[in-house]
Amino acid sequence: MRRHRIAAIGGDGIGPEVVAAACRVLDAVAATDGGHGFAFESFDWGSDLYRRTGRMMPKDGLRRLEGFDAILFGAVGAPDIPDHITLWDLRLAICQGFDQYANVRPTRLLPGVSGPLRPELGAQIDWVIVRENSEGEYAGVGGRAHRGLPIEVGMDVAVFTRAGVERICRHACEIAMSRPRRRLTVVTKSNAQRHGMVMWDEVCAGVTAQYPDLQVDKMLVDAMTARMVMKPGTIDTVVATNLHADILSDLASALCGSLGIGATGNVDPSRKRPSMFEPIHGSAFDITGKGIANPLGAFWTASMMLDHLGEGAAAKRLMAAVETVTARGEALTPDLGGSATTEQMTDAVIAAVSGANA
Repeated sequence: MRRHRIAAIGGDGIGPEVVAAACRVLDAVAATDGGHGFAFESFDWGSDLYRRTGRMMPKDGLRRLEGFDAILFGAVGAPDIPDHITLWDLRLAICQGFDQYANVRPTRLLPGVSGPLRPELGAQIDWVIVRENSEGEYAGVGGRAHRGLPIEVGMDVAVFTRAGVERICRHACEIAMSRPRRRLTVVTKSNAQRHGMVMWDEVCAGVTAQYPDLQVDKMLVDAMTARMVMKPGTIDTVVATNLHADILSDLASALCGSLGIGATGNVDPSRKRPSMFEPIHGSAFDITGKGIANPLGAFWTASMMLDHLGEGAAAKRLMAAVETVTARGEALTPDLGGSATTEQMTDAVIAAVSGANA
């Protein structure tokens, strides 16, 4: 039996709740398969650890994660700790430390779930947003000076390297080529950002030219938001910078009914280091501990992780179970208009995975 070693980092807020639910579902999928299984190891890293030790994760955290096949991550962020500390000292420390340069976010409207768009438009959503995950506006270059004085200055520099743009565009091209429509939209803001983003355009044009069977178009990020709302059927695969894709992917999840559905993989395509998979909804402290967090984003994330691990059939089986549950509309959490608890939704997906009540 293939046994996959998974590092489970619940993190903050509802993160531990949805990660625990995802581990239950993954075990259920493995039980129906028989050919693979999981060895989960939990890490209590996050804001609680920071309050005790002043660190979001131990100094040797990356070394401790190196031997795992993948990382399943929950959420990060706490009301009493500055966001730049919780983000940079845990999630980004892992993403950048392991060079997980491709952030891949699929989006589609699940059966039985209503989004804010008219039904005929919502049904057209079937996208993959590929986010550059190592540089751009999140490179960490910048600083502050003259603090507290009238001349105080704060600066963040968006960093674009030829190698960084080239590799994310190539990864997006490969994803687009694997999809039936073979269509890629390159998002930019080169009309205003006339240095880094002009280089982004030039490098992307050079990469996409190597894929003659790919249909490519380019769009300014502000116009792209309108296109996602007004003409969703014209979009398939999207590649964008760290900041732009971060914003666009949250819009994508909202258009599909809830941020609780969104899933993502922080991927090292070279597979030299473990990739990290996480729902995109954040720590949601307003519902932490109430038992009503939507675990679907974590389940979709788990499906992405299965696919990455080479368990493609299991990944499809998990997503089919998720869609069976949402189509029935009987075990939806409050954010999707239902009254189910996290546990009830998890039980329903597990039952669908095993074929019960089919």
